[in-house]
Amino acid sequence: MLATACAGWAVLNGVGSSLGRVDAIGGGPDRPADDGASTFLVVGTDEREGISESTLKDVLHAGGESCHCTDTMMIVQLSDHGRATVVSVPRDSYVEIPAHQDRVSGKQVAAAKGKINAAYGMGGAPLAVRTVEQNTGLRIDHYIEVNFLGFVSTVDALGGVDVCTPKPLRDDYSGLDLPAGTSRLDGAGALRYVRARHVDGSSDLGRMHRQQKFLAQLLHQASSGGTLLNPAKLTGVMDTVLRSVKVDKGLGNAELLDFAARLKDLSASNADFATVPLSSVDHPVQGWGSTVLWDDKGAKALFDAVRAGRPLTGPAPASNTPSTTPAAGTVPPDQVRVQVLNGAGVQGLGNRVDEDLRKAGFATTGTPSNAPGNGPAATRTVIRYDPHWDESVKTLAAALPDAELVKVPNLGATFQVVAGSDYRSPAAAAPEPAAAGDAPVAGAESGSEISCPA
Repeated sequence: MLATACAGWAVLNGVGSSLGRVDAIGGGPDRPADDGASTFLVVGTDEREGISESTLKDVLHAGGESCHCTDTMMIVQLSDHGRATVVSVPRDSYVEIPAHQDRVSGKQVAAAKGKINAAYGMGGAPLAVRTVEQNTGLRIDHYIEVNFLGFVSTVDALGGVDVCTPKPLRDDYSGLDLPAGTSRLDGAGALRYVRARHVDGSSDLGRMHRQQKFLAQLLHQASSGGTLLNPAKLTGVMDTVLRSVKVDKGLGNAELLDFAARLKDLSASNADFATVPLSSVDHPVQGWGSTVLWDDKGAKALFDAVRAGRPLTGPAPASNTPSTTPAAGTVPPDQVRVQVLNGAGVQGLGNRVDEDLRKAGFATTGTPSNAPGNGPAATRTVIRYDPHWDESVKTLAAALPDAELVKVPNLGATFQVVAGSDYRSPAAAAPEPAAAGDAPVAGAESGSEISCPA
């Protein structure tokens, strides 16, 4: 332990000068109040400096020009009680971007709505931080930025990272091609895994789920005895990390070491992984293309819970009196999009429900999360739905006959299943049989699935 600690401090003091610094955290009266927790904004950028064109195209499958934007964005909060919260923010979120000075032209730009990932290109790290703060109400204390090369180098320095997938994953756009089961990914393979957006219909939502799972596995790998108890390997890993990232000017060596020490114990028992609740995953905006809209009420509840340091458990609020269970509908399950929320606080329940519904044929988002709220854990499972989709909900209700149905106007086409402690695996949804000669659905897979450890 003493050798490991000394090696860690030696590395930090030895290469601290090579750690990139950026003036990301600004002042101003419009910043959210200090909530007492340590909140980090961790971003992955599309910057490609130092990577050859052939490597980008042939190895990383990242052709085209750099968008000078944030490709990945996570809010990581560490409480004083040893608990961690990780919230993924969809890169195409349509939000208010504060007034700023354009970093290229130097001209003053008025506040306007746009995709959250574009804030970085408009005003650099400071604008990315301000945009997150003003749209979430969370005070960002520190900023960590990793680019393509840094991510690949870190994974390679660790000797690769193991991932497990119940189904084969293939995405021709990113070059991802994984068999079912456990695979060890090198840096390039890991980048393909976390960047893939065309594995299934979940697009960015599915990608965020994989990123969260990979982050947990990466931290587990980095904190394993083989790394911590091997000074030479520890030195190589930390040297790679520190040389490949940029952090805010206020993040000192001691704080960075403490951050790493806190994250090494991250697990499902002391951490919450969540994504921002959404009302639309395909909202067209002129000049921006397809964007993602947050569910204002759900997002506020989520960030209020994060700010207060509450575990992200509890039932979703019901806005109307539950209706009775309708008869099975005529809409096939693969046309019913479902977001799963764990309202019971039972570890792993959200992932189990999402997997069960996907096996039953439903188009789940693949990103189950904990239901925001500060009430008691939910006992009964609830299906929240927009009344405009009253025919589709019949198919979902037929698969979950014990669930309450709650009408939520303006929820949109994505149904929410808030899993309670009474949850039972779904019954067959009984879609209409396909006509003879129908071609199989693109991306559909047959055969038994492999169960990955929780």
